[in-house]
Amino acid sequence: MTSDDSTRPAADRAKEPDSSLFERVLAALGIKSAPSFRDDLEDALAERGTDDEFSPRERELLKNVLGLRGRRVDDVMVPRVDIVAAPLDTSLGDLLRMFRTAGHSRLPVFGETLDDPRGMVHIRDFLDYLAAKAETVPASRRRKLPAGAPDLGKVDLSTTLGAAKILRPVLYAPPSMPALDLLAKMQTTRTHMALVIDEYGGTDGLVSIEDLVEIVVGEIEDEHDLDDMPMIAPTEDGDFVADARAALEEFSAVTKVVLGTDDEIAEEVDTLGGYIVTLAGRVPVRGEIISGPQDLEFEILDADPRRIKKVRVHRRNRPEPVEPVPQPAPSGPDTPAPGA
Repeated sequence: MTSDDSTRPAADRAKEPDSSLFERVLAALGIKSAPSFRDDLEDALAERGTDDEFSPRERELLKNVLGLRGRRVDDVMVPRVDIVAAPLDTSLGDLLRMFRTAGHSRLPVFGETLDDPRGMVHIRDFLDYLAAKAETVPASRRRKLPAGAPDLGKVDLSTTLGAAKILRPVLYAPPSMPALDLLAKMQTTRTHMALVIDEYGGTDGLVSIEDLVEIVVGEIEDEHDLDDMPMIAPTEDGDFVADARAALEEFSAVTKVVLGTDDEIAEEVDTLGGYIVTLAGRVPVRGEIISGPQDLEFEILDADPRRIKKVRVHRRNRPEPVEPVPQPAPSGPDTPAPGA
């Protein structure tokens, strides 16, 4: 410590970064000088020589943290068509069914359309409301129930969500907002849901704090999550049944059919459903067959007026299976004659 350092307040010195710790990190990674510490750290993680310093899981997490700076909100958002939301005038009975089937603890609430967001409803606020109403039991009914037991029959489930006054505000974010900035905003405001709003004020998608954390730690599943079905699965007859949300890269990896070679359509979209819609120039209806490149056919198994949901992929000119030709029985001196 120099004489100048000794005269400085300890609080000021504590605010400075620990240069010795910084040097130890550099030495552990084999870095002598670091004009760009981020670049050197990324290079070090890419090398196998750091296996002694970092476990495979630590390497993965560090790479994800370093890549977080380049991720935007639209990279992680749930698209508009997949948002589960409740209308403001929905009844509490219908809201109860929505929570039961949606598997989410928070639901966005809208007015006439999703472009008219009014906030969100948390399942804890919903249960608090039901419990508070159930505890207001008249004296005439109290003796029929155990002491202190709530009477759920007292709750009017026809009450609308708007009249219950249990909504909370949501955050709003543009698609280009850095994901790290949105995560920090969620932490400071203690709001774990954000709606992604486009330049015209319309709703593009939805982001939860879980979506942002999963960028670093990977998929987070709780006790109620079911095992994910594969997005693309082969059938016994050689076809493939695919979720229309499957990425084109995943489709190519599973089917060994590359969509994108000399194909301008594949350069404009990311999903199989988007590819088929662009190819057809409209949203095909269920049961329709769309001809594709490389002798492919896309049979629409499930769709609604807005999007394709499930597709069967097969070849147009798939060869028919060849029936085995029966072979004549062997003949020879040792072969018994018929009827012998």
